[in-house]
This record gives sequence, structure tokens and C-alpha cells, in this order.
Amino acid sequence: MARRHRAALLREIQMFEHAIASPSAEPGWRERMSNRLRALRGAFAEHIVVTEGEDGLYAELLEHAPRLHRRVQVLTREHAVIAVSMSALQRRADLPGARIEELRGCGGEILRALSRHRQRGADLVYDAYETDIGGET
Repeated sequence: MARRHRAALLREIQMFEHAIASPSAEPGWRERMSNRLRALRGAFAEHIVVTEGEDGLYAELLEHAPRLHRRVQVLTREHAVIAVSMSALQRRADLPGARIEELRGCGGEILRALSRHRQRGADLVYDAYETDIGGET
């Protein structure tokens, strides 16, 4: 389930990236970007539930690899920071006077934060399963 969810989140990230990178002179650019951001926010909220939930991925990982507690805390804090950044961008995107360069810049920062977060999450899962649970390397 986590793998399927990860793939769905990646699709939303890619669609948002495509939206902010498309020519801003195209009619409806702001609306498309805002809609893609809204969809990304939904997928990210689902990611938080799947990872942080009582029976979520992080609980499972910590049951098998308690030494990873600090890294799980870092990822959990990142969830809050990224979610707040997305909400702030959504508010700006929905204002008619927001500058496109500003929207793109903030969107790019969110994409970079998501990329780093996904890398750290993948490293965490690898370390938990390959090291602590006895996977083969």
C-alpha cells in the first residue's frame, strides 16, 4: 500500500511541476496551477495519514527499528512545514494580483522540499528493512 501511495504522490508532484513550468501566457495558467496545487495538497495530506497514522508506516518502522526514532521525527516535522508552505502558496495563487514569478519561485521551493523529503523517506525505509529486519544487501 505504501508503494502505491508513494507512486500516486509522485504523479501529483509531477503534474504540479508541469503546471508551474508551462508557459504563463497560456490562458488559464493560474487556475491550472492552483488546481494542481490543490490536488497535490490532497495527495500530501493522504501521505501524512499513511505515514503518521496509528497503524501507519512510521509506527511499523519504529516497531522493527526503534533506533530510527529521531529520523521519523524529522520527517514528521517536515510534513508540517511542507503542508504550511503549500497552504500559503494556495492562498497566494488564489489572489488575482499574485505575480507569476513569485508563484513559480514558491512552487519550486515546495518541489525541492518534497524531493528532499521523499529521498529521506526512502532512505529511512531502506535502512529499516535492509538493516534491521534482515533484508539482503
